[in-house]
Amino acid sequence: MSENHKFQLGTIGALTLSVVSSVSIVICNKALITTLAFTFATTLTSWHLLVTFCSLHVALWMKLFEHKPFDARAVMGFGVLNGISIGLLNLSLGFNSVGFYQMTKLAIIPCTVLLETLFFRKNFSRSIQLSLGILLLGVGIATVTDLQLNFLGSILSLLAIVTTCIAQIMTNTIQKKFKVSSTQLLYQSCPYQALTLFLIGPLLDGLLTNRNVFAFKYTPQVLFFIVLSCMISVSVNFSTFMVIGKTSPVTYQVLGHLKTCLVLAFGYILLRDPFSWRNVLGILIAVVGMVLYSYCSILENQQQKASEVSTQLPQVTESESDVLISVDNGSGRLSDGGVPKPPPVWKSDKDLQA
Repeated sequence: MSENHKFQLGTIGALTLSVVSSVSIVICNKALITTLAFTFATTLTSWHLLVTFCSLHVALWMKLFEHKPFDARAVMGFGVLNGISIGLLNLSLGFNSVGFYQMTKLAIIPCTVLLETLFFRKNFSRSIQLSLGILLLGVGIATVTDLQLNFLGSILSLLAIVTTCIAQIMTNTIQKKFKVSSTQLLYQSCPYQALTLFLIGPLLDGLLTNRNVFAFKYTPQVLFFIVLSCMISVSVNFSTFMVIGKTSPVTYQVLGHLKTCLVLAFGYILLRDPFSWRNVLGILIAVVGMVLYSYCSILENQQQKASEVSTQLPQVTESESDVLISVDNGSGRLSDGGVPKPPPVWKSDKDLQA
């Protein structure tokens, strides 16, 4: 099996794991927050990351992956930034309407495209831009209902967009720069993310809910769903880093909107959530955008690989011709029988006279 084929299988597996685990954790957390009134989302996320780190530590002890230390300052900055971005997204949801929060999530894709274009000189073709526009239009129709603006909420949303984009771009660039896997990066950054959220989580949750997470009554049912949510989060965090590392931050955001559409559909099918023609139309448009984005991405990747191969061929031809010329000019020429000819022997005048 070729390396390219293995990479494609790994990418498909990461995308599938990300979709399944993310939809599962949304359904689990919805039952935990809506039904059981456990509304401490930021603190719950810190527990997710702590359980993820413990799981990876056990995997390291079992030698399922290799620990590869690298720049400690980069890891710490990346972990703290990731934790802050999660906290800002939760604050954005708390201080804005649901519709404006959905617009905040939609704005992450164009912001990521802008940052990668300005700072990494990455080019996005017109077809990719068009497919992303169709996708964002569809998700916007399906999810955005009201747009109630306020100054503080707008500032928090702007900060959440910027920090989330930078954190996801760093997830991709750090893995490529330091030659580390998604597992190695997640293992080293998890403690910083968990510590950041564990420190700010109770404060943010108390600010948003006017309740104390430590004074909550933890029934067996609540504990069961918390443990289940933490177990699923291991797959969510692992697949997130893997998808961004194998593809790109923009592709991960496209995948995130696919999850949103699936959550809406599952909510209607399983939980009988209200569903309108607007939701259906928006999901259909979003699916068209996702299909176009996938097709254009695959097509451009194939064209890029073909161009790389074509640029390498002249170099190989030139090197081969150099070898042939050097052999032809040397003393190791072959005779008709395949035996190397001896070098010519020049006779002196005495030999000729004899």
